Formats: sequence, C-alpha cells, structure tokens
Amino acid sequence: MINRLAPRGKSAFVTRLARQSPGRYTEKLEFVMVDRSAAMARLFVIVARREPKAVILRRGPSAWYHVIQWDTRRDNFVHGAWIKGRIYEEKCDVSPDGRLLLYFIHQGSRSQTEFTHAWTAISRVPWLQALTVWPQGTTYGGGGRFIDDATIALRGVVGSALESSPLRGIQVVRADTPVHHPADDVPGADWCGRDHDDRIIFSRGGQLFRRGRGTDTLIADFTPLTPSPQAAPNWAAKLR
Repeated sequence: MINRLAPRGKSAFVTRLARQSPGRYTEKLEFVMVDRSAAMARLFVIVARREPKAVILRRGPSAWYHVIQWDTRRDNFVHGAWIKGRIYEEKCDVSPDGRLLLYFIHQGSRSQTEFTHAWTAISRVPWLQALTVWPQGTTYGGGGRFIDDATIALRGVVGSALESSPLRGIQVVRADTPVHHPADDVPGADWCGRDHDDRIIFSRGGQLFRRGRGTDTLIADFTPLTPSPQAAPNWAAKLR
C-alpha cells in the first residue's frame, strides 16, 4: 500500500502503510528501485459535478498532453487527443454532465496564427477540436468555469471568440472562476480528490489510485503511453 513515491533516477523513497490493529496504521520509509518512466508522466483529474464522469489530463513526456475520459463508476476509459503544448490543468473545467471541456493552452507553434500562442477553447471530451476559441496572446488568466451545461464564466478573457469558430449554444456570464486545486488527503500525491461516491482518488506518476479502508487500489496505469495523435471523430465537431 504505497503512500508516497518520490522518483529520483531509478530509485525512490516509498512510504508504506503497515496495519498495527483494526483502524490503526503506521508508516514505514523504504528505499526501492522504480522504473524511471513512471516519473515522466503526471495526471491531473477534473471531476464532473453531476454525472459520474471525469477528464484526465496526462502530461508526459513534458511537451505532450493526452486527454482521457473516465467513467468513475465503471472505471472505463476512452482515450482521445494528444497535443504538443502546455495545458494549464488547474484553469480548465468540465461541464456538469461531463461532455464538454473548457481548456486553456499555450502552443508557441501557433503564435503567428489567429489563435495566437495562448487561447481558451471549448471541445467535446475527450478531444481538443475547438468548437469555440478565444485568442489571448498571453498566459495571464485564461480558462474558466462551467456554471451549468450550457453556461460558462471565462477567466481574464477580454476579446471575442474567433469568427471562424463562433460561439453557439453556450452562454458567457460573469461569475467567480476559481482554479482547481488538488486535495491534501494523500501526502505526496501528484493529484488528489474525491469521486462521485466521495471516495478518495489520487495519482502518482502515470498511475491512478482509489483509497478505501486503508488500502490503495490501482485503477489504471497510464505510464506506458506514448504520443499517438489522431484526428478527432466527426461528432467531436458538434456541440450536441
């Protein structure tokens, strides 16, 4: 039952939970060998507020992101977009029904396009094909929050959406746009939060875990994945 993993090269210090008596656990620090590739991947999870769905933003290698859709009840996963750039995970959000992703990204290769080098967009999960784009030209602000399935509040976006991707079916309002912060239930986790059944879920490296009754269960290991960009399906170009 691993409680903390701090990779350094191919070795790491690991904290394990040891059961002493019912309901009582102690921690033991051990030095172990680990696969260095595990340190290359990081997961950030955004849980939909209403439906048992979530979006996993997997980073790694450092310049690449992968979007994964997660059914948190059945633990089924749908792999989607790969993109080379920098997604600001904490500034992103997912609609309450888990269908839409509001994301903020920096991609220097587009600096001379109408997108500029940083933009906010809405897409269908788990893809990044932009249905609507707000160019920003700066990494200050960006992203926002879903108020409901068809209403968003943007963070520091002052311009209009691109004419080539006009805003349809989504209303923009003024409201608070707090960023997503991981919970601190699991010390040393890369990300931590709760699923729709209020169970602790967390990530270390490219691995996703669920904690219950002193036991950490590995849900999925996304460590071995390598960038494999594919065109989004036709339905990803439609809002509904």
